[in-house]
Amino acid sequence: MYKNRFLFILIFGLIMTFQFVSGQNNTNSPYTRFAYGELSDNNSGEQRAMGGLSIGLRDKASINTVNPASYSTVDSLTFMFDIGVSVLGSRFTEPAGNKTSLTSNLEYITLQFPLAKNMGFSAGLLPYSFSGYNFYNNDTLNLDIYPDTVSYTESYYGSGSISQIYAGLSYNFFNHLSVGVNAYYMFGSVLNVKDLSFSNTTDFHETYQSKEMEVSNFRFRYGLQFYNTFAKKHTLTLGAIYEPKAKLNGTYSEYTSGVLLEYTPDSTFNNNFETPEIFGLGLNYSYNNSLNIGIDYSLQKWGDALYFGKTDSLNNRSKISLGAEYVPNPMSRKYSDRIHYRVGFNTTDPYYNVNGNTSNKNFGISFGIGLPLRGTPALVNATFEYGKVGSSSMLREDYMRFTLNVPFIESWFFKQKL
Repeated sequence: MYKNRFLFILIFGLIMTFQFVSGQNNTNSPYTRFAYGELSDNNSGEQRAMGGLSIGLRDKASINTVNPASYSTVDSLTFMFDIGVSVLGSRFTEPAGNKTSLTSNLEYITLQFPLAKNMGFSAGLLPYSFSGYNFYNNDTLNLDIYPDTVSYTESYYGSGSISQIYAGLSYNFFNHLSVGVNAYYMFGSVLNVKDLSFSNTTDFHETYQSKEMEVSNFRFRYGLQFYNTFAKKHTLTLGAIYEPKAKLNGTYSEYTSGVLLEYTPDSTFNNNFETPEIFGLGLNYSYNNSLNIGIDYSLQKWGDALYFGKTDSLNNRSKISLGAEYVPNPMSRKYSDRIHYRVGFNTTDPYYNVNGNTSNKNFGISFGIGLPLRGTPALVNATFEYGKVGSSSMLREDYMRFTLNVPFIESWFFKQKL
């Protein structure tokens, strides 16, 4: 029975992996045309419901890829497999009007199991960034010659994503300290296109420009968690993560037609682009496995990372997350007493500039529930998020995201009694 379940999970995971790699695109936001697009924080469904709280979390029933030190929590007989999917609805508002869009996406595929006593292993497929937009602008150009004015249309289109395969190890020392490391292989491409066309004249030629970046590189993240239980019911966990800068290997090319015709592959790509140095701290408090509250702070030093050979093109990205989870009575036989209720808030600095200006802070609020599955510690997790990106003076995005994830939890090396 367990072999059949594991085979089903494996086949389903392979199918979802193919979809993830071939069709990854969960946004339709003009803001994704800047830099590498919209960055993913790689939070699970449960963590999203708590505002992205993750650095100090240690949970035997969920996979925490943000801090690799958490993998050592896995039970010695447990195999976990998690898939997250989402639906995103956005409303874009600017002085000229508004627009709505709806997209859906496979968010992540992760697994976790023990390798030895006090040692956990995790691997999976995660997004790094998304790019997806399609918009245009109509305007007129005043001339001193006939015709007096020329109407034109600027069209912008972008697509693509950067994904990452990760594998991580964690080891627990003295039942109070856990350390871990993740290794990532990044791959994918991002395409940005701009087209300028004229509608009432043949004297001006259409111009077209495309820029494409293809990425393939390795990077590492290190994690630590120190935890202790006081008076049997109170547990405090302090978590930390660190990630050094890494060069982005790959190729960059531009194609321009109209004014001039040019195709330029950039052979100096490896020395012109980097991922940032990352620091993160998290503090989490748990009472009797019923109440869980915490706070996270992370800093991505994009301002010191090379982008087109410069270190002043992007901004440092800081994020603060606050979250809480409450379970009325985890040991009760009553179903409603074992439901998990979650709430969270976060605020984030954009890492890109818009027309040379730094954008306003983004924020999000979230809530969710975890519904227990009979005969297993697994939960069906549903999360609702509301967030704001940008400002009304330029372009404001208000979004609602629904995320659903169901961790599959199986017991290994355990023979059921007949």
